[in-house]
Amino acid sequence: MTRPVIPAANADTKPFWDGCLRDELLLQQCASCHAYRHPPAPICPNCLSDRHAWVPASGRGAVYTFVVVRESRARGWDKMVPYVVAVIELEEGPRMLSNLTNVEPEAVTIGMPVEVIFEELDGTTKLPLFRRRTGNT
Repeated sequence: MTRPVIPAANADTKPFWDGCLRDELLLQQCASCHAYRHPPAPICPNCLSDRHAWVPASGRGAVYTFVVVRESRARGWDKMVPYVVAVIELEEGPRMLSNLTNVEPEAVTIGMPVEVIFEELDGTTKLPLFRRRTGNT
């Protein structure tokens, strides 16, 4: 699927995008209170510490909520409809906004188990997407 926008990394998000390039979903974990957080930020919203580490996430979660986009007048996005935009609640706790792929929009349900996959965009960026998880993986 061709995407009209490529995400841009900044100082806070560069380790996240570097992990995606390696097919690895990384989360920030506070060095003080050990809370996981996403999106990446310089300060922990739980304890206000500025110390953190980047740790591998399981890549598994569940659909928390979603919307099916069936119409778009924006150039580039119109070629993608219909598509699913979902908030994924990761096993580690944080929620992440992404797209669901390889599933019919009508088959998506709240609580559906999902797992991360990575889509190469331009040779320098991979986007974390989610697909339905089957079995115990």
